Amino acid sequence: MKTHAQAVVIGGGLIGCSILYHLAKLGWRDVVLLERSELTSGSTWHAAAGIHGLHDSTNISRLQYYTMKLYKELEAETGQGCGIFQPGSLYLAQTEDREHQLRIQAAKARQFGIDFHELSIAEAEDLHPLVDFTGIRCVMFEADGGNVDPSGVTYAYAQAARALGAEIHRFTPVVATAPRADGGWDVATPAGTIHADVVVNAAGLWGREVARMAGFELPLMTLEHQYFVTETIPEIARLGRRLPSVADRDSEYYLRQEGLGLLVGAYERDGRFWAEDGTPAGFGHELLEADLERIEPNVMAACSRVPVLAEAGIKRVINGPMIWSPDSAALFGPVPELTNYYCCAGIIPGFSQSGGLGLLLAQWIVDGEPELDLFGWDLARFGAWASKSFTKARALDCYAHRFRIHFPGEERAAGRPVRTRPAYDRQTALGAVFGFNYGWEQPLFYAGNGVARDDSFGYERQPWHAAVGAECRALRSGVGIIDTSTFAKYEVTGAGGADWLDRVVANKVPRKTGRAALTPLLGKRGGIAGDFTVTRIDDETLLIIGSGMAERYHKRFFDSVPRPAGVGFRSVTEARAGFNVAGPQARTLLARLTDADLSSAAFPFLTGRRLTVAGLDAVAVRVSFTGDLGWEIYVAEADQPALFDALLAAGEDLGVRPVGSRALASLRIEKGYGSWGREYSPEYWPQEVGLDRLVKLDKPEFLGREAYLAVKDRPPRERLVVLEVDAPTADASGSEPIFLIDGTAAGRVSSGAYSHTFGCSLALGFVRADLAEPGRALEVAILGRPHAARILPHAPFDPAGERLRS
Repeated sequence: MKTHAQAVVIGGGLIGCSILYHLAKLGWRDVVLLERSELTSGSTWHAAAGIHGLHDSTNISRLQYYTMKLYKELEAETGQGCGIFQPGSLYLAQTEDREHQLRIQAAKARQFGIDFHELSIAEAEDLHPLVDFTGIRCVMFEADGGNVDPSGVTYAYAQAARALGAEIHRFTPVVATAPRADGGWDVATPAGTIHADVVVNAAGLWGREVARMAGFELPLMTLEHQYFVTETIPEIARLGRRLPSVADRDSEYYLRQEGLGLLVGAYERDGRFWAEDGTPAGFGHELLEADLERIEPNVMAACSRVPVLAEAGIKRVINGPMIWSPDSAALFGPVPELTNYYCCAGIIPGFSQSGGLGLLLAQWIVDGEPELDLFGWDLARFGAWASKSFTKARALDCYAHRFRIHFPGEERAAGRPVRTRPAYDRQTALGAVFGFNYGWEQPLFYAGNGVARDDSFGYERQPWHAAVGAECRALRSGVGIIDTSTFAKYEVTGAGGADWLDRVVANKVPRKTGRAALTPLLGKRGGIAGDFTVTRIDDETLLIIGSGMAERYHKRFFDSVPRPAGVGFRSVTEARAGFNVAGPQARTLLARLTDADLSSAAFPFLTGRRLTVAGLDAVAVRVSFTGDLGWEIYVAEADQPALFDALLAAGEDLGVRPVGSRALASLRIEKGYGSWGREYSPEYWPQEVGLDRLVKLDKPEFLGREAYLAVKDRPPRERLVVLEVDAPTADASGSEPIFLIDGTAAGRVSSGAYSHTFGCSLALGFVRADLAEPGRALEVAILGRPHAARILPHAPFDPAGERLRS
């Protein structure tokens, strides 16, 4: 075994072998995979191995279709069969919401040029004569759906990787990993130690144990999962062709042909944890004790849908462990607190995603950034607050509701609350209904007196629509108070702090005390990796405000630029809480609580300073994500309730109202403001989202500068536009396809909401640059159906910024 490698991949399951192959394919040939037992050990070998392409996320759909295409290429490349069966998949809708979901996916398929289309019941019966379609509202057919052979695919990756020069060592467990002074890792095994430039934890069921060797925890939990395979079913044997798989998710089971019988699996409500404290070292190709009674309700539903199943004998039962993250998505990417240590763990539909995950992680390692924005899978979306109890509660909820629709903006209650601010009880008393933001409870809306405090979710407008509208109107006509405590807050100190930060962000850092600046952060490919407000508080202190959910993600960027001696950088997100006071009466309200001069001459837009508010030491920055006149005010966390009460009392005669994040989303969209993770992403160039004016190339050095120079003169591929949509019952929420009137794909929605100020449905979206002209008529596929839309010449609210700067 060699003593040095560019990368060591730990784990010889499906994902580890895919990562190894893609690293070698991208030119890293000095790579090694270490497997504690035989390849496929753990979860890979016993998987049902279904494959499908479409997903609620556009980027995940892209990588799933890449994966499905790759399997055929691997067979041709290696001669190793992958056991590919693609008879197609039938997707059944029993409810209106499920029909909406399927029509939304069909619209996305049109955008991608993928064969996913509606069938009549008669057509569906021809494809699968054993299914009883009674009670089915809608049937969609995915032509590429099917399944593969778990071992065949894994060995195909392994053979292709070896052919490119990679090494694989079976029965070689990793017993320790230790960071080196040169930024690499010593990976110790009984056969010797490898000095690796990069380590990849793809250890599957043992991902937790391998992470602990490096000194950190991964929020993962193992649960049992069962499926069974029947004996030969005569009706199938007589058909002489393979039947499409059946996705009857409203009945919470999956079903496909296996041999001349059927394979049926379920995610039961009464899930069972397994090996909660760690996967046994000796576990490998074993199964767990069968307990079909747990999935009996699901199986009975399957028997009702496919009656021949009720008479079939059971040939074998598979009960094997799977390892889940708190949201059932992968834990993917570099660990922000470590150097050159990557993870890819917690993958549930692995055979639909293995190729895409392998490619994108290899790109991250080799190129410094993947080509697609996968923040929804980035392990940095969880912090130290994601405890074992939280992970257990969320993992069980994900398992038990595996096939439940994830509605736009849905907030699930499992495992909450985790972190609350001191004003939580006061906000609750005022009717706040809370959402979840990087572990924090955050007010979504305030139900008000006599209104049920229940949240609800769906594709169409919900009962809370009226409460959100009242908040929007109150702020636009008077003054509102928005809790901004979940925003990420950082403090830079020291005389050289501005020089250091200038080497991080793309705009010029303010040098004059009291000045503030908006600045993008650029990624390795020249796209938007972040956006911040930077305020010079005094000669040696800068305050940075950014996306709260991206705080751990952005740590990678801040830590990538060495800080000179005497410069301090720390997060003050937990230490400080605050509110945005916004609306035309914001100045009047604040003036009652401070002696500071708040006039526009003395305290103009994009300035900030220390001041006393309601007797409390505070920092105020004149910005507002609402696009209205406003200040963000931050105090010590313990002072948050006092500030909240003072603001409410001082503004009572002004009609002051607490405002939640759903109203804020509507307000920022009608102002045309982008949000990180939606409009701002590493995939988008500054000139495509209107931030190129904030990139200062007269600075000699900052992150992403050279990459931006390479793309800055390229014409925009797409442009960010504001759309007015004729949508009487439902609003766009994000990822809806945009088409020309003739049905040609033109773009996609990034954010959408109802504008209570203007009484219409609005959306922000990306449209092909040659089509992005004001007044152009388009169609937005809301609920999968075309809705007339037009590009507006500018954002409807305060396009000249007069209110903002008043």
